[in-house]
Amino acid sequence: MSLDVFMKNNKNLVDQKLQEYLPNKSEYPTAIHEAMHYSVFAGGKRLRPLLTLAAGDLFGANKKTILPFACAIELIHTYSLIHDDLPALDNDDLRRGKSTNHVVFGEDIAILAGDALLNYAFELMTSKGVENFTDARTPLWAISEVAKASGTKGMIGGQVVDIKSEKNADIDLETVSYIHKHKTGALFTASIRIGAILSQASQADLEKLTTYAQKLGLAFQVVDDILDIEGDEQKLGKTVGKDDDNEKATYPKIMGLKESHEYASRLHHEALTAISDYGEEANILRELANKIVNREK
Repeated sequence: MSLDVFMKNNKNLVDQKLQEYLPNKSEYPTAIHEAMHYSVFAGGKRLRPLLTLAAGDLFGANKKTILPFACAIELIHTYSLIHDDLPALDNDDLRRGKSTNHVVFGEDIAILAGDALLNYAFELMTSKGVENFTDARTPLWAISEVAKASGTKGMIGGQVVDIKSEKNADIDLETVSYIHKHKTGALFTASIRIGAILSQASQADLEKLTTYAQKLGLAFQVVDDILDIEGDEQKLGKTVGKDDDNEKATYPKIMGLKESHEYASRLHHEALTAISDYGEEANILRELANKIVNREK
């Protein structure tokens, strides 16, 4: 199967399931459900759930057992974007080529929509996710992975250090790496690890996939930093130059632009090396890595 076919088929499947799982927009109180739907279906590529499904496919998992978790990952990612765009954080008014949630629904509803998506993700995993397993220990392990990646030792922790590092002229590479590994990399890693965990992958396999995920997640964010300088706003669907405007701690700021390109390439190579023991069955993971690192400006 080609990457394009994999992405199209599985994105459609994830979208279909998200429509099925989420409360109906017309359900009272409609304001919150409309805001949730607005951001979830604002045109995302579903990259994180695709990584979860690709990891599951590598070990022959039944998609039915993986999909609730893949969808939950997307809900958590969407919540993080809604909150990240708020005036109190990055103050963005454009996301995926559309007005951000708080611009459309107001800050109050946007905050609550993010909260609702985070909570609903765990409701989804503990209901639809767990019911597909005879032994609850495996899905509970996966849920724990997602919780840790979303919390103070993962995405939120990275976000806090990111905020505290703004306008700091003395920021160092270690701090930038912490921000990116936690704010972005943690959810990337969880996306892939839960696909392997739910597929009953061996410890050795889990370690290889974890290394792949960590390198790829960091490469994604390095490229994101680069695109904020070199990117085309229409192609990216979001405002460029915001990192510089907000005096963010980024790799180009610390390492330089040329060195950041080289670092992204090195991380890409290391991600592919981590799964080099697998044959053609890992080609989708390889092609996803290629697409992520070489994505359009």
